[in-house]
Amino acid sequence: MGPGVVTVDLHGKNTYQARVTVDALLRRTGRSAYRLRLIHGCHGGTALRDFIREHYGHHPQVLRLVSSPDGGATDLVLREYT
Repeated sequence: MGPGVVTVDLHGKNTYQARVTVDALLRRTGRSAYRLRLIHGCHGGTALRDFIREHYGHHPQVLRLVSSPDGGATDLVLREYT
């Protein structure tokens, strides 16, 4: 990944564990990252993907969400890369 992109694999986590993980990343990244790439998969179900979209789609630190072309990851855009 390029500079400023933090990637985390959420496979095997339930929604509570995923929330704890992502919330901790949001607290720690500060200005060092402009995107969090959350790998959640899509073949074993969409519970994590749906949770991420619902919970972080309106989060005050998140400008917008970007889904990967295959649907297996979601990027939380924290600021625009300039």
